[in-house]
Amino acid sequence: MTTATRAARKGQHTHRADTPAASPLTGLGSLIRLYGRLCRRQIIIWTLAMLVMVPASVIAMDDAYPDQEALDARAMLLDNPSAVMMTGPAFAQDDYTFWAMVANELMLYVLIAVAIMSVLMMVRLTRAEEEAGRLELIRSLPTGRLAPPTAGLLIVATANLLVGLAVTVGVLAVDGPAVGSLALGAATALTGMVFAAIALVTAQLTEHSGTASGLALGALALAFMVRGVGDVIERQGSWLSWFSPFAWAQQTRVYVDLRWWPLTVSLAVIVAGLVIAGALSRRRDVGAGLRPASAGPEQASSVLLAPGGLAGRLVTPMMLAWAIGLSLFATAFGALASSLDDMVADMPAVPEWAPIDLDDLTTSFAAFVLMMLALGPIGLVVAGVLRLRTEEQEGRLAGALLAGSSRTRIALLWLLVVALEAFVVQVLLGLGVGLGVWQATGEPRWVGEMTAASLAYLPAIALFAALALALYGLRLRLAGLAWALMLWTSIVTLLGDLLGLPDWARSISPLHHVPLAPDAEVEAWPLIVMGVLAVLLSVIGLLGLRRRDMVAG
Repeated sequence: MTTATRAARKGQHTHRADTPAASPLTGLGSLIRLYGRLCRRQIIIWTLAMLVMVPASVIAMDDAYPDQEALDARAMLLDNPSAVMMTGPAFAQDDYTFWAMVANELMLYVLIAVAIMSVLMMVRLTRAEEEAGRLELIRSLPTGRLAPPTAGLLIVATANLLVGLAVTVGVLAVDGPAVGSLALGAATALTGMVFAAIALVTAQLTEHSGTASGLALGALALAFMVRGVGDVIERQGSWLSWFSPFAWAQQTRVYVDLRWWPLTVSLAVIVAGLVIAGALSRRRDVGAGLRPASAGPEQASSVLLAPGGLAGRLVTPMMLAWAIGLSLFATAFGALASSLDDMVADMPAVPEWAPIDLDDLTTSFAAFVLMMLALGPIGLVVAGVLRLRTEEQEGRLAGALLAGSSRTRIALLWLLVVALEAFVVQVLLGLGVGLGVWQATGEPRWVGEMTAASLAYLPAIALFAALALALYGLRLRLAGLAWALMLWTSIVTLLGDLLGLPDWARSISPLHHVPLAPDAEVEAWPLIVMGVLAVLLSVIGLLGLRRRDMVAG
C-alpha cells in the first residue's frame, strides 16, 4: 500500500468520524420505524391488556359491591391503615359512590402497571442498545446525536398514549363518566412518562441495562411507599404524599371532585427529567455510564467460582429486592384481617368473588391472600430461569462454556439456584402474612401456620421453573411462552370466580390444584404430580439444550 493511499484512507476515515451529521435529529424517522418494530409486540400486548383488564375489573367491582350498603362497608375498610397503604387516598369516604371506589382502589394498580411498562421499554431502547453495541453501529451511520434517544422517547410516549387511551375507552365501555374517564387515561399516560423520564436518567448513570432498570424500579417502589405512608398520615393525602408521582395522578380526584392542575406537576417533572438526562448524556461516552464501572477483583470470589455461583450473582439481587417488597405487601395484606368481620357482615356476597368461607373468615382470608401472593415467586422463578436466554443471546453464555462447563451443567445449576431462591421468597411471604394476621388478631400461632402453609406452593413454583427451562431448551423463541401460562394463572387466581371461568379453564393453572392451606386440608397427590411433572420437564429442557445449537431458535 502506497503512502498516498494510506493518507487518503486516513483522511477519508477522519472526515467520516469528525464530520457532524446535518442535524442532531438526522435519521430520526428511520429510527422511529426501527424501534417501533422492536417494541410493537409489547405495545400491542400492554394496550390490549389494559383494554380488557380495566373494564373487567370495573365489572367485577360492580358485582362485588352491588348496592350502597356494600359500598358503605367497603368505605369502612379504608379506616385500616394497611388498606390505605395498598390502595390510595380515601376520597368521598362519607358518601362513598361506586366510581369513587374505582378511583380510590383501582387507579393505583393501573398506574403501577404503566410505570413498569415505561421503565422496561425505555431502558430497552436506550441503555440496552448501548450495552449490546448496537447503538455504536447506528451512530456510525449518518445519524444525529439526539436521534436515538428521541426515537426511543417517542416510541415510549406512543405506548403510554395508547395505554392511556385504552384505559379511557375501557372505562367508557362500562358506562364510566366521560370527563372523569378522560382524566383517568391522561393521568395514566403522564404517570407512565414520569417513570420513563426517570428510567432515561438512570440509563445515563450506569453501563448495564439491568442496573438501570433496577434503579428506576427502585424509584417506583420508593414512590409507592412514600405515597402509602403519606396517605396513612392523612387519609386524603398529606404533604408527604406529594413527593410521589403516584399522588400527582391520584390527587386529580377522578370521579369525585375532578381537578386537572396536579397533572401539571407530572408534566413539569417529565420536562425536568428529560433535561437532566440530556445534560448527563453529554458528559459520557457512548456505551459508558456517567459512573464508571469499578474494576473487579483480579480473581473471582469463592462464591462466584462455586457451582451455580454465576446464577446466584446475576439473579440474587433481583430476588432480594422483590423479596423485601413482597414481604411488606404480605404483612400489609395480613393486617387487613382486623377489618373483615364488619365488611363481610354488610357484604354476604363475598364468597361469590373470592374463595372465602364465612364460617372461618380469618383462616380463609389468610389462605386466599397467600395464594394471590404466590404469583410473585412464580413470576420471579420464570424471570430467573429465562435470564439464561438473555445470557445466551448476548453471547456471555458462550464465554462460560469456553471455561470448560457444559450447557446442561450450567442450566441445571441455574435452575436449582433460581428455584431455591424462589422457595425462600415464598416462605418469607407466608411468614409475612402470618405476622400481619398476628398483628390484626393478637394470636402468634398464625406465624407458624402461615409459614407452614406456604410450603404447599413449592411444587407449583418448581413446575413453572421447569416449564421455562423446557421451553428454553427446546427452542430459544419458545421460552417466552412461559409468561403466557403465568398470565393465565394470574387471571384465574385473581378473577376466576368473578369471571365465572369453567373448571377446565381453571385447571390449566397450576395454582388451581394447590389446596388453600391452612383453610383446606392438604392433599398430597396434586403436589406429587406437579413435582413429577417438574422433574420431567427439567429433563426435557436439558436434553433439548444438548441437541440444539447456541442462539438457535
